[in-house]
Amino acid sequence: MKKEIIPSLLLTIVCILFFSGVYPAVIWGIAQVAPNKGEGIIVKDKSGKYYYSNIGQKFTADKYFWSRPSAVNYNAAGSGGSNKGPDNPDYLAQVQATIDTFMVHNPGVNKADIPSDMVTASGSGLDPHISVQGADVQVARVAKVRGLEKDKVEALVKAHIEGPMMGMGPERVNVLKLNLDLDNLK
Repeated sequence: MKKEIIPSLLLTIVCILFFSGVYPAVIWGIAQVAPNKGEGIIVKDKSGKYYYSNIGQKFTADKYFWSRPSAVNYNAAGSGGSNKGPDNPDYLAQVQATIDTFMVHNPGVNKADIPSDMVTASGSGLDPHISVQGADVQVARVAKVRGLEKDKVEALVKAHIEGPMMGMGPERVNVLKLNLDLDNLK
């Protein structure tokens, strides 16, 4: 019995020290090289309202570019995914409903042209970015609703394309920043 208890206690002590001290210190150190040192990146709109641009925001009005769906309804207090597998019937029904809604609001877009990020939630449910393709597929709707030339909206999307994070991953568009600048267009 002594043979099992002592290693178990030692492993428990090592885990407590690692997960309550070493691991948080390493994550904090990594955050110090991130933009804004891991803190929220705050932006202000023309009315003076403040937003966090590094946390996804919900946009559903046709005059705005939509964010990707969120499994946590964009609640930063509890990030997370749906934890439903790709063959889960509830998940498949939810994705199909999102596709149907997207197609109703974006007439003329073929189902095959809808990027997956526009109908599936990110792992955190708080992703503030969409793919460039996700923004491009919404340009016609936004331009029509706002009475703007399509070329002007396309140019705004191009101006908001961010390169891959730390050289990895695809180019992306921050939806909040794009929509705030869209509101500032004359």
